[in-house]
Amino acid sequence: MKARTLGRHVRESFKSIRRNSWMTFASVSAVTVTLLLVGVFIVIMMNLNQLAQSIENDVEIKVVADPAADKLIIKELVEKVRSTDGVLEVVYSSRDAELDKMIKSFGDELSLYKQSNPLGDALYVKAKDPQQTATIAKKIDTYDYTYEVVYGEEKVEKLFNVLNLSRNVGLVLILALLFTAMFLISNTIRITIVARRTEIEIMKLVGATNNFVRIPFLLEGIWLGILGALAPMLIISISYYKLFELLEPKLQGELFQLLNTTPFIIQLNGLILFMGIFIGIWGSFMSVRKFLKV
Repeated sequence: MKARTLGRHVRESFKSIRRNSWMTFASVSAVTVTLLLVGVFIVIMMNLNQLAQSIENDVEIKVVADPAADKLIIKELVEKVRSTDGVLEVVYSSRDAELDKMIKSFGDELSLYKQSNPLGDALYVKAKDPQQTATIAKKIDTYDYTYEVVYGEEKVEKLFNVLNLSRNVGLVLILALLFTAMFLISNTIRITIVARRTEIEIMKLVGATNNFVRIPFLLEGIWLGILGALAPMLIISISYYKLFELLEPKLQGELFQLLNTTPFIIQLNGLILFMGIFIGIWGSFMSVRKFLKV
């Protein structure tokens, strides 16, 4: 495409935006509201995903060794567990350390057991993929000299089911909002095109190609998408920075941590801008397609 032709298309797209100011306002408003909702929902979902990952990474398997096993057997068991497929980390805890933990948790009355410690050595195992915790635990339970394998079976499975459900629901809602935005801008631009259908028909009759007619509308959709994305980018950026400054000091040391403002806000703004442009192009393309058949 020649630079002169492209310049003409750009000018036409801006002229159309100015001529149809109310339609422009309606389109930009539709994109702004939808992208703001999508952006806020993405912020919530990404931070919930951060919390979910923290919870998942905190899930571990406790392997209690047979109290009768000697040090050599325990060493072999540690190596066998460490070489198990899917195991990320194995932390060894001696029976004395386990007893100290129980005394700290339940009181000095248990100090009586220091003379004849009935506990076995323990291994604390983390999986590379927390979703595979149950599978790895069942496999370790088949090894010799494992007295007990504990990972909170029912609680862990329920936790993972809830986390997976929340992620899937969030994804569906975000996609639904995006399709709503595309539908709104498509209908808005279609109204604009209907008002200019005679002009389009004349251009087609005098030999204008489909692309020559289509490109100004696609550019118009891009401008509308960009304009609609600016306000959500600004509102979400300022709000998240303020929220981060307010909550981050209070969340120090807690399981839940907000995503750092950088690079999260930059990435989110880039995504919102991309979605705005995509919505504008898609809406324009779907609206103008039917009017090119003359």
